[in-house]
Amino acid sequence: MSIVKINALTVPEEQRETLEQRFASRAGAVESSDGFEWFELLRPLEGTDKYLVYTRWKDEESFQAWMKGMGAGHGGGQRPAATGSDVWSFEVIQQTGPKEG
Repeated sequence: MSIVKINALTVPEEQRETLEQRFASRAGAVESSDGFEWFELLRPLEGTDKYLVYTRWKDEESFQAWMKGMGAGHGGGQRPAATGSDVWSFEVIQQTGPKEG
């Protein structure tokens, strides 16, 4: 099954708008990457200052190929909006969606 990479970004209150604007205006190269399945940027509502960047990939090799190509240099030379980052990796072992009808 697929793998999920979650980048937990620590973002100070004064940098939240900057981070969100940067993601809104991103190049979108990830969408055309081989093995890419899904992307979401999750804004914290309570209890944390961490934004979660959720990506889903066909396999680890697809993610690593993206990191080597576009992913590693996607900051564009700008000062980071986040003050910290942790990447978490998961393997999808069960999944479901809404029932039809």
